[in-house]
Amino acid sequence: MKKIITKSAKETQQLAFDYTKKIEKGQVVCFQGELGAGKTTFIQGILKSLNAKGPYTSPTFVIMKKYDVKHAIIDTVYHIDAYRIDHSALFDLGWEEIIQNKKALILLEWPEKIEKSLPKNARLIKFKWIDENSRELVFS
Repeated sequence: MKKIITKSAKETQQLAFDYTKKIEKGQVVCFQGELGAGKTTFIQGILKSLNAKGPYTSPTFVIMKKYDVKHAIIDTVYHIDAYRIDHSALFDLGWEEIIQNKKALILLEWPEKIEKSLPKNARLIKFKWIDENSRELVFS
């Protein structure tokens, strides 16, 4: 477990850029934390580092966004916001096919909503709001 405190959105995005260097193909990365804790900011950093075509907004109402990227091991990024869905809705999105795509990266906000459907090797990053600019990130 690793804990890091960032003091700005720019720092959070830079941390995400660095994190992208460690991403593996077919990986699911889960982002947990209250509203405004920095989850989307971190994901924006990942998407920028992979040169995905923006805009990079949270898929709160559309549930899932798909980005095509040109990367050595990743060709697709799925950004899923599970806040408003359950397991059956997740499978309606094509979850089984998505997690079997070994050239995909899956970025999942609110994993606690669909915890039973997550692969055992999913990574988790917990976000905590400290103050207007600072965030605590715990990588496990």
